[in-house]
Parts: sequence; C-alpha cells; structure tokens
Amino acid sequence: MRLHHVGIAVEDLEAAKARYLLLGYRVLAEGEVAAQGVRVAMLQGEGETLLELLAPLGPDTPVGRFLAKRGPGLHHLAFATPRILEDLARLRQEGAQAIDETPRPGFGGHRVAFLHPSFGLGVLWELVEEA
Repeated sequence: MRLHHVGIAVEDLEAAKARYLLLGYRVLAEGEVAAQGVRVAMLQGEGETLLELLAPLGPDTPVGRFLAKRGPGLHHLAFATPRILEDLARLRQEGAQAIDETPRPGFGGHRVAFLHPSFGLGVLWELVEEA
C-alpha cells in the first residue's frame, strides 16, 4: 500500500492552514465529517503529497480527546487500498486490532477503517479505499 496522507490534529484549522500554505501547500478540499465531530482541510504539496488537518468540533470527539491528551501533532498515517475489506481482514489475521470492524464513511466520500496504534508501533493507521 502507498501512503495516502498524513493526518495532523490541530486546535485551530485556519491557523494551521496558513502555516502549511507558507510551505507551498494548497487547499485541495475542506469539509466536516459530522459522525467523527471533525473539520478537515486536505492540503496538497508537490506531486501527490497530502496532509489532512483535523480540528475537533468539540472537546468530546475523538480528535478533541486526542488534543486534550497529547496536544497538536501527528494523528495518523493513512494507507491507500483498492480492497479495504480484504486488507482489513488480512491485517486482522496478522494481529492488528481493528478500531473499525467494518469500513465507515470518511472525508471525501472514501470508505475508511482505523487500526489501533499498538499495531502501528504507536501510530494510528487508517486504511483508505480508493477506486
């Protein structure tokens, strides 16, 4: 699987976007994933480099709790797959603890599934299905 994007938890989405724009990134898409209580800005750098900035809609959301516990910074690594169900099953057979037993809707209309950071050596992994 190739790296799809790097997810970064931020407290202030506008300030974070401004910082990365200084590096030449551009805003590719913005929106909300209401089910996860998060505002998202997907930024693109040179080539296919994508950064996903995540700001919580409130403190009692997954990203809100992450920020309260760890502060801003790396939230997850996302890996692209054309076969999310097969890859999720294969990784679970290899010992991955799935946060999502079945894929759920993610930003941009992709189906996604998260794996516990214990399998990712301390880093939350996200599988992103690409057509």
